[in-house]
Amino acid sequence: MFTPIHTTLGALLLFHGSSGLLIHNGAVFGISSLLSGCAFNPSRDNVPIIAGLVSSIVPVYLLAPSLIPNYPASPHSWASAAATLGVGFLLGWGTKNGQGCTSGHMLCGLSRLSPRSLIATAIFFTTALLTANIVKGRSNIPSCGTTPCYAPVYPSESELGFMAGAVLLAGITNFIVVPRKARRSEESRVIYSYVTGLEFGLGLFISGMADPAKVLRFFAFLTDPSRFDPSLALVILFGIGPSLIIFLIQKPGQAVEKGKPVAKPTLAEKWRLPTATVSDIDWRFVIGAATFGLAWGLEGVCPGPAILRTILQPTWGLITMGGYMLGNLI
Repeated sequence: MFTPIHTTLGALLLFHGSSGLLIHNGAVFGISSLLSGCAFNPSRDNVPIIAGLVSSIVPVYLLAPSLIPNYPASPHSWASAAATLGVGFLLGWGTKNGQGCTSGHMLCGLSRLSPRSLIATAIFFTTALLTANIVKGRSNIPSCGTTPCYAPVYPSESELGFMAGAVLLAGITNFIVVPRKARRSEESRVIYSYVTGLEFGLGLFISGMADPAKVLRFFAFLTDPSRFDPSLALVILFGIGPSLIIFLIQKPGQAVEKGKPVAKPTLAEKWRLPTATVSDIDWRFVIGAATFGLAWGLEGVCPGPAILRTILQPTWGLITMGGYMLGNLI
């Protein structure tokens, strides 16, 4: 169902998490690289963010359990396990070679006006759209029963209080507490990394990005408008839009502007931003982005939501993450 308030507030949390990591820690919130880093090269730059992301399950479970998606059943046969493993492999191989996913390329890359991320996003979004409508087909995109999926639904009072409170706390933390109270140090950077992961995880739950059915319904307008849920378009408006404004105002990562050095990140000594350009795009990048789009269109899951689902649905997660890590190794 169309969830304008949920998704708007969730998108604002995605904005807070990703833009906060950029402005205060000087880094891009690319979940696929953070996840791979945790597995193969754990450090203070990736483990706290993933830990924060996972921790977001706790407040949602305790205070707003209705926001936890109703996932499809875990694999129950060798065939379904093999299919799940295959999708995990596509996610891992695609994000490794495409050098990013919906967080790094779409949310962070587009808001930084990166032409390379624009190309990657166009490839994987188009591939996912076609995959969901052609490969899966109309009958395999979840319906909303007898009600069209574009019909709006609104949060309960308890849900609204939880979501609005989370957005308010994130805003106070990112725009008041950290700039005014935190000192530039490794300890502050590690703590804040955890906070951004927590904010981003809450954003995934509240926006609906963590729900594979909702993602697939967003792609459904090509074949069955009654199954089309436009909610995730609000992620573009309220997730990418504010991040773009912050980027244009702050201009992070630019060494010199009008003859004066641009300020360092709030908590870090230097910027750690991608340096690759359009000239670095090769066939592996293109095929990788398309492969990720294929996996996204098949199951409606990208790396961030996959981490959350792994904790909530361990059998599915063990198989998917096994395939993901295998894809990263090839």
